[in-house]
Amino acid sequence: MLHRGLDATYPEEVRRRITLLTFARTAANGCFRFAPPFLATIASGLGVSLDTIGIAVAISELSGLVSPITGHLAERLHRRTAMAVGLAGVGAGAGLAAASHHVVMFAAALIVIAQSKVMFDLGLGAWISDRVAYERRGRALGLTETSWAMGLLLGVSAMGLVTAASSWRAAYLAGAIAVLAMAAAVSRTVAGDPAEGHEHARAPRPAGGLRVPTAGWMLVVAALCLMSSSQMLFVTFGSWLKDHHGFHDAGVAALAFGLGAGELFASLSAARFSDRWGKERAGATGALLMVPAAALLAVTHATLGLGLPALVVAIAAFEFAIVSIIPLGTQMVTGAPAFGMSVMLAAGTLGRALASIPATRLYTREGMAWPAVLCAVLAACCALALRGVAVLRRR
Repeated sequence: MLHRGLDATYPEEVRRRITLLTFARTAANGCFRFAPPFLATIASGLGVSLDTIGIAVAISELSGLVSPITGHLAERLHRRTAMAVGLAGVGAGAGLAAASHHVVMFAAALIVIAQSKVMFDLGLGAWISDRVAYERRGRALGLTETSWAMGLLLGVSAMGLVTAASSWRAAYLAGAIAVLAMAAAVSRTVAGDPAEGHEHARAPRPAGGLRVPTAGWMLVVAALCLMSSSQMLFVTFGSWLKDHHGFHDAGVAALAFGLGAGELFASLSAARFSDRWGKERAGATGALLMVPAAALLAVTHATLGLGLPALVVAIAAFEFAIVSIIPLGTQMVTGAPAFGMSVMLAAGTLGRALASIPATRLYTREGMAWPAVLCAVLAACCALALRGVAVLRRR
């Protein structure tokens, strides 16, 4: 299916496996993305407040700070092994979440899911980077990044329907089964790494060690701002719809499907335009589109007919931005695409962690307006940082 988006100039192995790997990542993303829209339901099931579950989410996000360590490990493993281990870990984490009866155990499950997904993502990104030149990498990575949208469109929506029919525990169990099935498929069908000297063998690692250049640190700032801006909305919109507009779990699941459709359109657009426009410019465009959308949500959050479209646009613009800048991470450190991506992911997860507690507390005390305002401010900061990346890379 997705191989049709890649012409014959892309390696046959990439074209043949891109659909399987994208659907494997879709299953992992569904488990990873399930909690934020259903925080209120999960908090109720665990007998804690929204503020408390927000702290649990923040702690799990802080685990992303060890992503560079995961990146070092991913660089040492075969790409296929990194992907299979990551998927198996996501399945184990989802199973642990289903069995959780205390918020601490649930937080631990989220940590396992998050770091295992990082391992898979790094293995996949490095697998593509070994085989596709940077100038054309945006399209290939963009197609796999449709899995982020499909994780919401298919994964979270399906898990939400399971929640409405049974419980959020049953939803996590269903997610675990799907991810483990994908782990088996990846292990069975994806070929091992080519031998040294092959045209698709890994690039040699730099003799001076793994060092992040100045442009890379500016990219770290951009990723932190972008991810924290989106988290302001992701951890609050489900509660906003329930508390102020009468939505139930099935309604939130239906909205997740709609948001996923918007994200899918944005991902495909980024895959089409990021190589053509330049990754920094495309990412800044998405971030700047978030600013008026989030500002409109802040002003019109009391009116569903205006606030909801603003939310959809803001999340779709975020998706366009993040898909556009991911190839920059693969090129951050020469010869080490997994490590470069891991540094960028660490910045993004730190951004989500820093946003989770203030977003849920501001929502609890002030409503949806302030999280939306902070989303707009942080998105503008991301656009400025990406401008700095472009300038530094030209130098």
